[in-house]
Formats: sequence, structure tokens, C-alpha cells
Amino acid sequence: MIAHAGKSIGGGLDELRRELTRAGVEAPDWREVPKSRKAPKQVRKAVEQGADLVFVWGGDGMVQRCVDTLAGSDVALAIVPAGTANLFATSLDIPQDIGEAVRIGLEGTRRRFDLGKVGGEHFAVMAGAGFDAAMIDDADRGMKSRAGKLAYFGTAIRHVKDEPVEVTVELDGAQWFSGPATCVLLGNIGTIAGGIEAFDDASPFDGRLEVGVSTAHGALQWARTLGRMAFGRTDGSPFVRVASARKVKVRFAEPVLLELDGGSRTEVRKLKARAVPAAITIAVPVAAAP
Repeated sequence: MIAHAGKSIGGGLDELRRELTRAGVEAPDWREVPKSRKAPKQVRKAVEQGADLVFVWGGDGMVQRCVDTLAGSDVALAIVPAGTANLFATSLDIPQDIGEAVRIGLEGTRRRFDLGKVGGEHFAVMAGAGFDAAMIDDADRGMKSRAGKLAYFGTAIRHVKDEPVEVTVELDGAQWFSGPATCVLLGNIGTIAGGIEAFDDASPFDGRLEVGVSTAHGALQWARTLGRMAFGRTDGSPFVRVASARKVKVRFAEPVLLELDGGSRTEVRKLKARAVPAAITIAVPVAAAP
């Protein structure tokens, strides 16, 4: 068990211990970390000591760190979602119910999932640069702990007027987009915060990444874009272009902030990303497996 000590749902880590004991797990290898970036070291130690199933307790950032560490291995990952958005867990139908999440981890179906990789790190849901990364970074600066999911709404309003940046995008070696843009998204799974489908045709089993470029600028254009994403198909928006590829190269005329699975990183001027087929084993509900 790799647990973010600062995250909590239900009865917290005490309830998690009780549920594991009730399920017959008497003495788990228990490792708590104060921040998600401390998790990879503990995951590696657990694997070195023979773990074949790693539970992760935390939000999207914590899950991403564990996914990145376990990518390419045969060790299975089980998620107990204890964060704000829980994008990956939600897309897998893993609820914020400690007992049920434990049951899924121990008794659910184990299935191989694709991942994306950018800047040397794997991601499970989405990587983005521009508007969404700036919005997430602002929410992480104390607002998310106070306002929860509403923090994203507040920071989105703040960034709708961010100026576009000249962007060039290559897909599988061919130029696909060139011009001003406010956001570039790379998706392994299509659903973002609020259950909005950013990529209607995304699949974590096809060996490809969905790629989206938004040219929306200003409150009206962003409202139309997000409305189309929520109530129609994203590729129907006049301010969005969508495609898919195995390999993606992106160049920005000036530095923009990068995020992976809802966790902000550094500013970048270029990105190289690729799909990594069948990269990790995840415990999912039996009903979620075809």
C-alpha cells in the first residue's frame, strides 16, 4: 500500500486498514508519503521486495507517479481514489468507496492498459500544455484544498483571456497543425474533469494518442468550446482540431506550462510524446472488462 498521507476520504487510512484486514490482508507492506513525488521510490522498494500488487491511495497526481514507476512491469496497480478529480479512477468505474475499491483491487479483473509518455514520464489520462496546465497549476496553489472541484472553475475563468501562442504539431512525422493556439492536449483516455469528453473516440487499448489543439480565446469562445465538449462532439467545435497518432511532436514559440494527469510540471518549448501499448496492468471492476 502506497498512501498519500495528506489525502483522505471516508474514514481515512484507518478505515482502509480495517477493510484490508476484513478482506484477509493481515500485514500489508504499508508505505506512507507526504507528497506524491515521494511515491516512486517507495513503489520501487515494494517491487524489489516482491510485491505483485500495489495499491495506491491518493489523487490523480499520486496515481500518475505510481503508473509511471510500474510501466513496463508485470506488477498490477489497484487504485483507492482519495483525490479531488480522480480522473483515471472515475474512467475505470472505481468509486470513492474504500471497501469497494479494496474489493476491486483484490478481486477485480486485471487488464493491460496503454499509457502515453512525454518528457520521460508516463501518463494514464492526459497531458496538456497551455490553458489547462495554467488552470491546474493555479488550482493546486491552495485553492483545490479549500474549494475542491470548484477550484478548477475559478481558475478557468482567470485564464480564458490568456493569449494564444504560435504552435506547430507533427503527427507520425507529418505536419498537422501550425498557427496560434491556446491549448494542446494529448489524451490516452477521453474524459476530463466534470465528466466532459475531451476526446470522444479515445481508447486506452488502440496504441494511439488522441491529439487536440484549441484556438479558443476569450470567455465566449471558451464557453462555446466547453459547451460543445459537454453536450456534443469535441471535434464539432470550430475552435478545436482533433486527430490521433502514435508519435507526436509539438513546438511552441514561447515557453508554456505542461501538466500530466492533473499535475503541473515545468514550462516547455517543445514536446515529444508517444503511445506505449499495453504498458501497465490495472485492477478494474469485472463489469468494466469486455
